Amino acid sequence: MNTGSDKPGEVAVAMNHTTTGGEPAERALGSRAPEFIKARRLLHVSWQVGVFLVGLAVVATGIVMLPLPGPGWVVIFGGMAIWATEFVWAQLVLRWTKRKVTEAAQRALDPKVRRRNIILTSIGLVIVGALLAVYLWKFGLVMPWKIENQ
Repeated sequence: MNTGSDKPGEVAVAMNHTTTGGEPAERALGSRAPEFIKARRLLHVSWQVGVFLVGLAVVATGIVMLPLPGPGWVVIFGGMAIWATEFVWAQLVLRWTKRKVTEAAQRALDPKVRRRNIILTSIGLVIVGALLAVYLWKFGLVMPWKIENQ
């Protein structure tokens, strides 16, 4: 039985309506497998295992990409999106993540936060510039690996 349905085997229908605020309503939770797959229990379980394995491979690839060159987090969230086509827990994780990213974006657009970030970036650049000036004053344009011990 899927979330949002009262009868066994009945699937919750995705809602494409808008809320009173004009924002699109969230889709109903549950499997997005085709109806002919959901109608047969063994086929549906096999489908879920396949979706899980494909999502696991994508998430594992993203985890490998975190320390290596590549868009690790994007690939991990892509794997989560694959899982979310079939599993309610992944749908809930993606909804939570989307909500947190939206909140962070709104905070970043706040003029006070932007001003603070610009000030902190400027201070950081001044510190890096000062360290670079001290290095150049002490060693000149010699690369660190060519400095002889004195």
